[in-house]
Amino acid sequence: MHIPARVHHLWVTLGIAAATALLAACALPLPAGVGQQITERATVAAPPQPSATLAPSATPSATATASPLPSPTPTQPPTATPVPTPTATPTPLMPTPDGQARTATVPILMYHYVSDPPAGADAVRRDLSVSPQRFEEQLAYLRDAGYTGITLADLLLYLTTGRPLPAKPVVLTFDDGYADNYANAVPLLQRYGFTGTFFIITGFLDQGAEGYLTWEQAAQMQAEGMDIQAHSMTHPDLRLVGAERLQQEVQGASGAIEAHLGRPARFFCYPSGRYDARTLDALRNAGYWAAVTTAGGAVHATGGLLQLARVRIHGSNDLGEFKGLIAYYTGG
Repeated sequence: MHIPARVHHLWVTLGIAAATALLAACALPLPAGVGQQITERATVAAPPQPSATLAPSATPSATATASPLPSPTPTQPPTATPVPTPTATPTPLMPTPDGQARTATVPILMYHYVSDPPAGADAVRRDLSVSPQRFEEQLAYLRDAGYTGITLADLLLYLTTGRPLPAKPVVLTFDDGYADNYANAVPLLQRYGFTGTFFIITGFLDQGAEGYLTWEQAAQMQAEGMDIQAHSMTHPDLRLVGAERLQQEVQGASGAIEAHLGRPARFFCYPSGRYDARTLDALRNAGYWAAVTTAGGAVHATGGLLQLARVRIHGSNDLGEFKGLIAYYTGG
């Protein structure tokens, strides 16, 4: 059929207009806020990365290397789980015991203050205060006598799995979390090649209590190889508190350490050395692996992980008395 030229020209014009409208419709921008929502969801799972290194993928990577450049907007939300802040350090489960009963003679030394007591200090404060000079003499003796510093985890692994210990192991522990531990104990421990386990009262750090560590100092100590563990939240007599308070004191202390330092506490120090059967159950339920007491001794058994004995170091102990204490408890 013959189509008049005028009609044909009209059809062509209408076709071009319709095509132009369709192309414009396809180029419409996303509704307001959609691109921003996708970007925000993506940045929870992955740090910013340069567009030049982003590999095309249906699911953005959650382990991409961080970069100061802005992140390109992904085309679909990621599936990775958001990373907590601070990033938690994976903590292994309690080692599976091999069923063999063992004993180990390891002096676990108990310190409190590492500083000269202030003028007018009472007898308790003087007894708990080892001067930096005496502390350094003790570390020098341990090093020269062939002792190797270990952690409570090392001791636990030997007692439960038989992982070997050095010939003359020693553990150095510090109760309460005093500020002088950071200022005086840590530098000397590092100088003589030892590590320390510091049992902190987490509520005191939360409150910024005068004379105690801060969380920033505890984090720096941990970064430098020191071991930060739990000494309850408020240092009560755990035998006298109710069930809810008991749970808060033991679980809350571990939770606070995990929140600030990235890993839960696995070792506990009984406030003033006081505990009972109910306290032991609370520690087991809270996931602790072992605990130290104030009872004197240096022989530890597989069946007594929640009742580890220690060697108390008094402020009045001179070097000769210090050597005598080590020899008495180790049979050396």
